[in-house]
Amino acid sequence: MELPRVRLPRALLTALLLAAAAGALAADSPAPAPGPGTASVLEIDGAIGPATARYVVKGIEAAAASESRLVILQLDTPGGLDSAMRDIIRAILASPVPVVSYVSPSGARAASAGTYILYASAVAAMAPATNLGAATPVSISGGDAEPAPPAPPAPPANPPGSGGAPAAEPKADAPGGAMQHKVVNDAVAYIRGLAELRGRNAEWAEAAVRGAASLSAQAALEQKVIDLIARDLPDLLKRLDGREVQVNGHPVKLATSGLQVVHERPDWRTQLLAVITNPTVAYGLMLIGIWGLLLEGYNPGAVLPGVAGSICLLIALFAFQILSVNYAGLALVVVGVGMIVAEFFYPTYGSLGIGGLIAFVVGSLILFDSDVPGMRVGRPLIAAFATVGALVMVSIVFVATRSLRRPVATGVQGMLGAPAEVVGEFPGRGRVRYGGELWSARSEAVLHAGDMARIVRVEGLTLWIEPE
Repeated sequence: MELPRVRLPRALLTALLLAAAAGALAADSPAPAPGPGTASVLEIDGAIGPATARYVVKGIEAAAASESRLVILQLDTPGGLDSAMRDIIRAILASPVPVVSYVSPSGARAASAGTYILYASAVAAMAPATNLGAATPVSISGGDAEPAPPAPPAPPANPPGSGGAPAAEPKADAPGGAMQHKVVNDAVAYIRGLAELRGRNAEWAEAAVRGAASLSAQAALEQKVIDLIARDLPDLLKRLDGREVQVNGHPVKLATSGLQVVHERPDWRTQLLAVITNPTVAYGLMLIGIWGLLLEGYNPGAVLPGVAGSICLLIALFAFQILSVNYAGLALVVVGVGMIVAEFFYPTYGSLGIGGLIAFVVGSLILFDSDVPGMRVGRPLIAAFATVGALVMVSIVFVATRSLRRPVATGVQGMLGAPAEVVGEFPGRGRVRYGGELWSARSEAVLHAGDMARIVRVEGLTLWIEPE
């Protein structure tokens, strides 16, 4: 038996086809984040070091674990260590949560390492009256790397098989040296890669590295270095709403309307790391450790100097392991302190002390390899220690010179006023130890064994003494 055919109305059939097409289009378009959630704010304020990197990396991981909709890095930094900057950028690029870098508040800056972080973020934003740039790397010798000569605009990349030759390696006698050119070229390639990944102005990024170029917020927006300008965090969230970004190679549409802003503060470990990795603090801990161990060596059993010195020295060595330390500078500091101490016990009329002082100052100045603000020992502190050392040297030379001019008493005159130890109890007559020898002694006072007495008169082989 043949079943009757069911004929659908044309209008219903058209509606079904349109619904199927809309579903297919929706499957290919980025999906907005479901529902209101939280936006985690991490603040980078000051030089970027190991503690800052740990704080940001842990903060991004925590935001992903808590399913935050957004991570906002609020930047105000003069720059920092290259290793710490790269740790932060790796965390940004691997984050499953969109990361927005926001230079704020007004008057803040994202210089040097901050510019790289801004380029690496999914969204780069700035507050009015802020600036970025000056991304020239610092040479390992402690000074700023000399900018390479401005390069002409790069031609389009050579297509496969075009036979284009690679650029010649700079000669060692070129301005700045081959090593500095390598450092600059590596930094250029790094920031250009970030610019190409995020679709930002790669030519200006190269100029910021080679020529230390800087931009204001408005100029950065006009040159497509950043994506937007926002007055504050609420305004930033408002402007981000509905924006499409790339996260791990996938398009994501931001839904930031109604997000609750959560400021993530560094934990106690990060705060402690930030304190001990401050170059000035690490330098002070090293000096305290050295002097503490020396005092314990000269006064065995004092305990406190040795314990405090050991702890401070271990903490300082841990900080040096994390920081960029010039170990030649560290060796000069240790040798200098040793020579200053030797001057106390082997007076050389200042030759040892002055040499030690020079070694101490030079070692302190080159102790840290970085010229980044906040990553070097303060020169006033070095000057203060050097001044104290110089005053000590002058005092030692003065005392040694006076001791040479003073006549030395010998014989009976040298014994008068000298201390002697009572060997046994006696009223009137007894024996005392003087100069490692036993002498007959007389005293009008009653003395007991172990008492210390003072020699007041010498009659032959008999010493007249009185209680000290």
